[in-house]
Amino acid sequence: MNLPEQDKQRAIDILNKVLEAELAGVVRYTHYSLMVFGFGRIPIVKWLRQQADEGLNHAQEAGELITHLGGHPSLAIGELLETSKHDIGDILRESLEHEGRARDLYAQLLECVVGRSVMLEEYARRMVAEEELHAGEVDKMLRQPGTLAAFGEA
Repeated sequence: MNLPEQDKQRAIDILNKVLEAELAGVVRYTHYSLMVFGFGRIPIVKWLRQQADEGLNHAQEAGELITHLGGHPSLAIGELLETSKHDIGDILRESLEHEGRARDLYAQLLECVVGRSVMLEEYARRMVAEEELHAGEVDKMLRQPGTLAAFGEA
């Protein structure tokens, strides 16, 4: 790995922010899944719990990379702001915002390691792509039926 010590520490710092954000996502999606009511509850709860599971896997992967680099994984959890909004649309808009912040962290990691660590570069690229795909799915869920334009553009 051709990562200078300064960049290695920056990568560890970013990965710790990723770890914290993904753990916050686990809590957030679990909370959301408990607050869904109505006719469409079952598939929405299932999807939210899948997102929580995915967030836990992402957090574990970030933690493994932190220790691979010789760092210490954070015990903190990212921002957990209770908005008390539990309408499905509100939940999805908050999810879209949360996923955007996570994507930005992965993009920061990519910028830090590009051309210096194939392993971290490939990881960061994969995670940016996953976050973009996830945001696209949430965007589609927020659209009115029959609307092709992205949410917020209609």
